[in-house]
Amino acid sequence: MKNNNLYNLMTQLTQESRSLWRIQNEYKKDAGKNKEIAAFWKELAEEKEALIEDLKMVIKIEME
Repeated sequence: MKNNNLYNLMTQLTQESRSLWRIQNEYKKDAGKNKEIAAFWKELAEEKEALIEDLKMVIKIEME
């Protein structure tokens, strides 16, 4: 079960990292001068960054 949990956590980390990359490298550019949409992507990117840090911490604990 522990290996499955670790796999699941790492899979989610991968998905969140890819999502963050898309937000930072594509979606923000696509928002252009639309301040509301740009602010939305900025806020979502910050949430993803925090989630990624949490996932890294849980993975580290799970590996011990």
